[in-house]
Amino acid sequence: MSSVDPGIFDAPLRDQFETFIDEHRAGLTGCLDGLTEEEARRSLVSSKTTLLGLVKHAAFVEKVWFDEGISCRSREEIGIPSTPDESFELTEEDTIASVRQAHLEACAASRAATAPLGLDDLILGNRRGPLPLRWVYLHVLRELAQHCGHAEILREQILDTRR
Repeated sequence: MSSVDPGIFDAPLRDQFETFIDEHRAGLTGCLDGLTEEEARRSLVSSKTTLLGLVKHAAFVEKVWFDEGISCRSREEIGIPSTPDESFELTEEDTIASVRQAHLEACAASRAATAPLGLDDLILGNRRGPLPLRWVYLHVLRELAQHCGHAEILREQILDTRR
């Protein structure tokens, strides 16, 4: 991941949250850079986790927290899986380009959905009940950080097989 702009240290808290979230979003999609379709789909662990699946799951996360959470629409209405586990499942149509594009679009929609909100505004559509945007930002940042760590390890294993 790239280093954070030193100017962000003095920026408003919301800008800090959004900068870190965007860096982690980019880091996660960046895990697919230079990989073949087979490598991106390669399963190296017993779970459904693959690099392509992680990015697909990250698009699901965006839609859960920032579409379902803010719009209060159901997952069925949004067109996403009902469970996180299902969000890792890849179809024949899933490619690096299509999954990356879906993730970029989900992130853009998340930014648009949160733009009019303040950090203390409540997100009403989450299954946990009303949550302030600041808590949602922290949760999403934590989840993205975990998945970036998973992706770095999987990518390292894949690249090691090239030697």
